[in-house]
Amino acid sequence: MILMGQQTFTLIEEITRNDGSKYTEIANMIMNGRAELAAERHFIKEVRILQLNIPHSAHVVNYEDYINERYQVPEEDMDHWEEWKKDDKIMTDFNAVLKENHIS
Repeated sequence: MILMGQQTFTLIEEITRNDGSKYTEIANMIMNGRAELAAERHFIKEVRILQLNIPHSAHVVNYEDYINERYQVPEEDMDHWEEWKKDDKIMTDFNAVLKENHIS
């Protein structure tokens, strides 16, 4: 697996689960590509980019640190999609990034 510590987040995407519910994620082109692959394999229904080239704010850096310490980039031979779980503290930074980028 690729260590997440090597990743810088540059976009906001919307992921549709197989049950039709949706969630927003802050990621990068590598993770977006993995999400596209997950959709092709029916682990999720679809992914779409909401915002490209987001500013690398302090909130983004905090979120990167949180995710990079807890998760790894899935390999191309992945057999499931792992949704990143967030605690209440990091949700403050996550929601700030969405607000900074006018995503509701």
